[in-house]
Amino acid sequence: VQLQASGGGLVQPGGSLRLSCAASGSIFSINVMDWYRQAPGKRRELVASITSRGITNYADPVKGRFTISRDNAKNMVYLQMNSLKPEDTAVYYCYAGGVRIARFSVEYEYWGQGTLVTVSS
Repeated sequence: VQLQASGGGLVQPGGSLRLSCAASGSIFSINVMDWYRQAPGKRRELVASITSRGITNYADPVKGRFTISRDNAKNMVYLQMNSLKPEDTAVYYCYAGGVRIARFSVEYEYWGQGTLVTVSS
């Protein structure tokens, strides 16, 4: 199983970006899909999370600005980022947890390679 994140780039403060992450390989189901970020010199932090049933959770700094969504049929997760601020600058990573490769398999977790988001004028 591999996760491929895309959509990062340079954007001005107040702008928007949409990140995408595609999970590929032998996948039966994915329980949770998250977006994390890591700014230079800081620890990786959870940005947003979504379960297979669509239950979402957001870090306080992004509430009201970011929206996480997923397409279970395509094993994809998205992060719509609006009203971006310079402090949102970071490498964004997608994460898939509770991944089953068959109906009764054990669960695995995977990380994507990260995509850089830079918010600057």
